[in-house]
Amino acid sequence: MPLTKRRQLLMLAGAAPLATAARAQGWPARPLRMILTAPPGSSIDVLGRLVAEKLKDRLGQPVVAENRAQAGGTVGTDAIAKAERDGYTFGLSFTGPLATAPFLYSKLPYDPARDLAPIVLVGTAPNVLAVHADLPVNTFREFVDYVRARPGRLNYASVGNGSSSHLAMELLKAQAGLFIVHIPFNGAPPAVQATAAGDVQAIMSNPTSLLPLIQARRLRPLAVTSRTRFAAMKDLPTIAESGYPGFEAVAWNGFVAPAGTPREAIERLNREINAILQSADVKSRIEAAGWEVVGGTAEAFGAFMEEERRRWQPVIKRSGAKLD
Repeated sequence: MPLTKRRQLLMLAGAAPLATAARAQGWPARPLRMILTAPPGSSIDVLGRLVAEKLKDRLGQPVVAENRAQAGGTVGTDAIAKAERDGYTFGLSFTGPLATAPFLYSKLPYDPARDLAPIVLVGTAPNVLAVHADLPVNTFREFVDYVRARPGRLNYASVGNGSSSHLAMELLKAQAGLFIVHIPFNGAPPAVQATAAGDVQAIMSNPTSLLPLIQARRLRPLAVTSRTRFAAMKDLPTIAESGYPGFEAVAWNGFVAPAGTPREAIERLNREINAILQSADVKSRIEAAGWEVVGGTAEAFGAFMEEERRRWQPVIKRSGAKLD
């Protein structure tokens, strides 16, 4: 082979990795789109816009946030899944659309395991099991015994059918062998108020929604559903340490992108968002809202989501919950 021809081939071979590196270094070259799967004012909205503002400075490009909140977040999550796979669209979704929706809807327009790429798990929040202040129980074990002695005669409130609030109690019912009737409400405020009024006897909901009525002594907290104690309520035992090892039922949220998004974009977003989550101002705002910051690798988030789907599929099947 002539020297000039051989030199041309060697130059081309050497140029390929350089071109790949150049593309990686060149991302992002234009504004990014962040889809938020919950309405304005929600924790997803507030957190997403906070991260978007910080990302703008770190990436050198605007990050335009867009709310797509219909159908319990599945519309927005579907929009993420069906977006261009060029690294310029990603979004913030949560437990329902990413883990439980496949078992709650008979027809879901996306498959979270197939159509989405994990970026980073942002945070988790436990539910708190609380009871009406006049219920004659003071500990979690007393609650279990009290419900067992009155099968079908007590009610519990949830913030909605298929919600984390609902499924956490259904998981407890299955593990503890309890028969307590589910009364779904449209959101936390009416569910919490109904429990405080004694219309229902118990509730599982996020700490933020319960705290004012706990402080007013109209609700009595008994346990948290996280695997370890919740930092903001350290005196409250976990269900896991109260006789049900391994019990865990937390709400969570995280950033995802369309499957097939370039790896360099996923890795850069993961790195920058992790740094944002650990910054003092962002971390304190997340914790003040009742969440615990997680972060970590994209692979760890993917494994976590798969574990959550395995956890909730049998619970949902047993409960008969449907959202169609």
